[in-house]
Amino acid sequence: MNSIEDLIEKSETRIFKAVFPNTTNHYETLFGGTALQLMDEVSFICATRFSRKKVVTISSDKIDFEKPIPEGTIIELVAKVSEVGRTSCTVRVDIYKEDMYSYQRDLAVTGLFKFVAIDNNKKPIPIIDK
Repeated sequence: MNSIEDLIEKSETRIFKAVFPNTTNHYETLFGGTALQLMDEVSFICATRFSRKKVVTISSDKIDFEKPIPEGTIIELVAKVSEVGRTSCTVRVDIYKEDMYSYQRDLAVTGLFKFVAIDNNKKPIPIIDK
């Protein structure tokens, strides 16, 4: 049986995307709603890999847009379980922006997403088997 620490380490999830015009706002930076959608997706994958159970998002918290992400950059989303409860887990997501034509890399967005494990009747169940 894997320890919680092993499961957390093995479930870390990374996704890379390019920021194209169809994902930007009128300031030519990544639209906040698109960033939130990508963050929820990567955190869902991370929570599922951690628990290997059906999970649903129950909250998002403390989303900080620290730096704008311009069109034409590469982003990396990094999701990692930061807290484990009885039926839930919290996943921290960081979005890093990278210039396509240099090695400049900065943390741009951070946020927390909480998931609960559910059974086939949509009732909460333990997030991990002990």
